[in-house]
This record gives sequence, structure tokens and C-alpha cells, in this order.
Amino acid sequence: MSRNVKSLIFFTSLIFFAGYIAYAGHSEPLAEAANSDMAIAVETAEISQNDGFATVEEFMASPGFPKFMIDNLWILIAAGLVFIMHLGFASVESGLTQAKNSVNVIYKNVFILCMGILTYAFVGFQIMYPGDFNGFFGFGGFGIGFDASDPVGMLTSGYGMDMTIWSDFIFQAMFAATAATIVSGCVTGRVKLISFMLFGTILVSLIYPITGSWQWGGGWLSELGFYDFAGSTLVHAVGGFAGLACVLILGARKGKFDSGRVNIIPGHSIPLATVGVFLLWFGWFGFNGGSVLSADPATVSYVFVTTALAACAGAIASMLTTQVVFRSLDAPMALNGILAGLVGITAGADVISPLAAVAVGAIAGVLVVLAITFFDRMKVDDPVGAISVHGICGVWGTLAVGLFVPQYSFFTQLIGTLSVITFTFILSYALFSLIKFAIGVRVTDGVEAAGLDISEHGNSAYPYFAGIETEAAATADKS
Repeated sequence: MSRNVKSLIFFTSLIFFAGYIAYAGHSEPLAEAANSDMAIAVETAEISQNDGFATVEEFMASPGFPKFMIDNLWILIAAGLVFIMHLGFASVESGLTQAKNSVNVIYKNVFILCMGILTYAFVGFQIMYPGDFNGFFGFGGFGIGFDASDPVGMLTSGYGMDMTIWSDFIFQAMFAATAATIVSGCVTGRVKLISFMLFGTILVSLIYPITGSWQWGGGWLSELGFYDFAGSTLVHAVGGFAGLACVLILGARKGKFDSGRVNIIPGHSIPLATVGVFLLWFGWFGFNGGSVLSADPATVSYVFVTTALAACAGAIASMLTTQVVFRSLDAPMALNGILAGLVGITAGADVISPLAAVAVGAIAGVLVVLAITFFDRMKVDDPVGAISVHGICGVWGTLAVGLFVPQYSFFTQLIGTLSVITFTFILSYALFSLIKFAIGVRVTDGVEAAGLDISEHGNSAYPYFAGIETEAAATADKS
């Protein structure tokens, strides 16, 4: 039996499997139970908001304060888990690229996290949540928006959520930095550091909050009935398609597509990438679990289960796909399969049934393998597969909500997804083109060949490690 026939049988079986799961998912009692619990939680929150308190102390003495305190604490813990994801991103990106660029990768990730939080506090938070606005763009003012004259409205259930404004901000700020971190993986190994810094800063402070406001800020997508629970599109696809725009302008790494062939440039540390992926998986429980926006036991535990099932299915599906299609046991692809499943389930982790979560993760695991292969054939050089993992699987996960959950329209999901990624791609392309015109975006051939660690930072990640003596170590020995 030829490889093509085997591939056809494999994918046909997968489609029938997904169809069965979709049918089963529509009648899944656990999903319905979770939705019912969510409705109760929302109703409870609305009742709580209607309770008037003259002071914060009066609220703290009320029967509802212990629940508020637990909910608020969970959001802060979830923010900490999302914070850990940035260590995961740095480890994955560093491990899957060449050792000579590791310091540069770490530097970019440190910068974008810190600058992302600062700019999100300065303008981003109030662009994303401007209050009453026209649905497309609004700005509530500079800063986080704390009103010292209204502590009850800022620090109690009067804020409108089961958390204080400070908890709301720090949780959202961790999300914002994630979008730009995804871009870092796409452009690694050949981008000018200052050019990436400029682009990443504007992406976090302006582009990401605008599209986020369309849904999470109560904008036109929210009014339309679009649903993206924790950001398959609003966070991950935004990062993925912003990265695609940058890669198209930047071009491929030297040697990637020589003589009409796709040459593999292997990462320098699969163990480091593995640590990064499991850190990301760990943090994803906060990313999705925190997006419940309360410590509601039923919904948070439900989200943990769907998140884990999708990640596992993504890994297994990517393993099977690489074996059936390419006759390969590819460890980095298995790691990307985990991430693909996580990205895929993020849009509907609270409403998709456990069985459907397996299907969503499995299809994402197949898609990531095919997408990486497709982009290679199109000579789009994405060293870590971030466009496929976050962009393509982010789109799939958002559309899957319309396929697996009857109360959401597939066409509404399609409109919302296309709107966000088109806006992001066009603005990112224009912005990166402007930066290229002004200061350039690519390092010289000599810098790229020597590695950005030495050229841009003057040191190496492994000067004495594993018998690899780099130029930096040799220079230090002579001095």
C-alpha cells in the first residue's frame, strides 16, 4: 500500500472520528452541566453587584466577602501561572533555534515581557477596556484606571467582577505580553534587536488591545455573538499572524532554502525545548482556568480537564501524523502537537465537551504538522513553528466552537476570526515595513553567520558547556 493511500485512509478516519465526536459533544451532559453552573455563577455575581456598600470595610464584613476573597486569590494565582509561561516561551524558542542565538532569544523575551506590562499599564488596558465606546476603538485614558475617590467601585464586587481592578489588570497584562512573545519565535536568528523591540512594543500597546476590545471590551464582536473564551484568536492568532507579516518582510535564514530544497536547521537543545513546553502546559491551566474569572469549582475544574485532554490529543495526533505521512518519529513535532492542542482548546475550554476537546486537540495536532510543512514549501521560514501553532491552530480552535457548541454560530466565529487576523496582519505588515524603511529589520549576513549572541550582545550562552568553546570563551582565555 502506497504512502499516499495510507495517508488518505488516516485522514478519512480522522474526519469520521471528528464527526462522531462532534455529534456526541452536542449531547454531552458534562458540558451542559458546566454551562448551567456558569449561568448560576453569573447570576450570583449579578446579585452580588446589586448589593450596595458604603465602605470597603462594610463589604469585608458582609457574607459575600469570603467568596470574593477566594475568587480574587485564584485570579492572582492564575496570573502567576501565566507569568511562568514566559519562561516556557523563552525556553522553547531558545531550544528550537541555534545555540549562537540563545542570548538574543532570552534578551528579546525579557524585554517584551517587561515592556509589555509597562505599556499595557500606560495605555493598553484602557484601550482594551475603554468602558462605553463605539465598538471599534475607544480609549478610557492613560494608566490603569484606578479611581481613588471610589474605593468601593474599584476594590469590591462593585467593580463588576469577583476581583479588584488590580487583579483584573495584572491577569490581563500577562496575556498581552504573550502575543508579542509569539512573534519573537517567528523572527529569531536574523532580526535586528531594535527593530523587534519597536514592533513588539507597538503590537502590545496598540494593535493587540484594539482587537481585544472588539470582544472582551464589549465591542462589536461581542454584540455579534462571537465567542473566544481565553484567546485562541484574540491572543494566539494575533501573535501568529503578526509573526507571519514580519517573516514575509524579513525573509528566511541563510541556508534554509538553498538550491530549491528545504534544509533543516536543527534546534540546539531538545531537552530545553521540552522543559519549555511543559512549563507552558503548566501555565496554561492558569491561562484557561483564570479566564473563568472566578474560583467557581465546577467550571475551573472542567476547564482544567478539557485543557489537559486537548493537549494530550494534540501530541498523540502529531506523533501519528509524522509517522504515517513522513515515516518519522519527530520529538520537536510532538512538542508542537502539545502546544497545538492547547491553543486549539483555548477558545472553547469552558463550553466544549471533554470528548469534543479530544477531537479539537487531535485535529490541531494534525494541522500543526501539515501547516509547518506547507509554510516550508512556501519558503516561509518560521524557526519554531509559531505561525502554525499559534496562528493556524488558533483559527481552528475558534472555528471549532461554532462546530462543536450548538449555541454558537460557525459563521459568526468565521467573521470574528477573519476580522481579527486580517486587521492584525495588515497593520503588522504596514508597521514592520515602515520600520524596515526607517532603520532596517535584518542583520547583515556576517552578523547572522556569527550569531546574534556575539554580534548584538557580546557574549555566548554556553562559553564552556559540552565541549563547545565559542569565540567569547576563547577570547576570555587569551585575556
